[in-house]
Amino acid sequence: MKLKPGGKIAIFLILGILAFFLFKRYLPQNTNQDSSVTTTTAPAADSEGRAKSGDAGSTSGNEQTKSNNTTAKTENRTFDYTAEKPVNGKLKGVVEVGATGFNSFVINMDNQKRWEIVSKDFGESLAYEGLATTEDIRAGLKKYLAQMFEKGVSKNDMHFVISSGAQKEPKTAIISNELKKMGYVVNLVTPEQEGKFALKATVPPSFQDNSFLVDIGSGNTKVSWQEGTSLKAIELPGAKYYEKGTSDDAVYNEVKAEAAKIPEGKRNVGFILGGVPFTLAKQTRNGDERYTVLNPPNTYKAADKKMASGLNIYKGIVDATKCDTFVFDWDANFTIGFLLSLR
Repeated sequence: MKLKPGGKIAIFLILGILAFFLFKRYLPQNTNQDSSVTTTTAPAADSEGRAKSGDAGSTSGNEQTKSNNTTAKTENRTFDYTAEKPVNGKLKGVVEVGATGFNSFVINMDNQKRWEIVSKDFGESLAYEGLATTEDIRAGLKKYLAQMFEKGVSKNDMHFVISSGAQKEPKTAIISNELKKMGYVVNLVTPEQEGKFALKATVPPSFQDNSFLVDIGSGNTKVSWQEGTSLKAIELPGAKYYEKGTSDDAVYNEVKAEAAKIPEGKRNVGFILGGVPFTLAKQTRNGDERYTVLNPPNTYKAADKKMASGLNIYKGIVDATKCDTFVFDWDANFTIGFLLSLR
């Protein structure tokens, strides 16, 4: 039967109405949320460990993250990176004689310098207050070493390092002498060496071309970054600068001026170590994650003078670099970088 023109028009109208409702029903809805509740994350890593393009940690996405810095202040962030496991590794131990106490680490390391933490005692290690005499020091060291030997580290694979900040403390000289009497070599390191070792242990290879390292110690702060085949390092005041009568403003201005020397292309991620960052990271750590992204310094409340001073240093670095991703590594320490540098 041949349709009349009016019938054809009616059919087309019916089909058009059906198409409209079908299109409306299945059209993707606008799911954009208000920026105040957008979850901001630190860089996810691809199969090679490099930040994915467009993520907060990538060079291309970093500017966008900076522009949304208000959002970053209110959201927990993650840093997803997994280091390669060692193959047929060997246990090695290192003890840092720091400005206020000991930090110790046992790692499993292979001949390709791949490593993983076996045990760690830092941030809340044996303090100096109970080591009043040389006999106390000797007894304390023996007990401390026995605990590490029980973990499987041989005496020949045990190393001692005195940090540059600790070298300024009178008690570390006594501890160093006692260790030498016990047959150990005590390695003294400079701030520049500390920066180099910390970067080697903390900053993943795929981030070394666009990121930097900050180590806020009690005696000094080290800032380092890679430039070609060489390493640049800066020494700044440590978190106990107040003991010397130095004002917060003077330290903030010095830190900000010196941190401004970090090249623009090296400010993608700030990897951070030290006692105060350890305390800050504890507040937001999620389970046993290796990496914790710190919040901006003005979101923390200082519990004591040392923490307030460390936050002042942290703020100076943030203000100078405008970097909004600072990643604390729970396993790393510059002394592990020292082990990685041994032949």
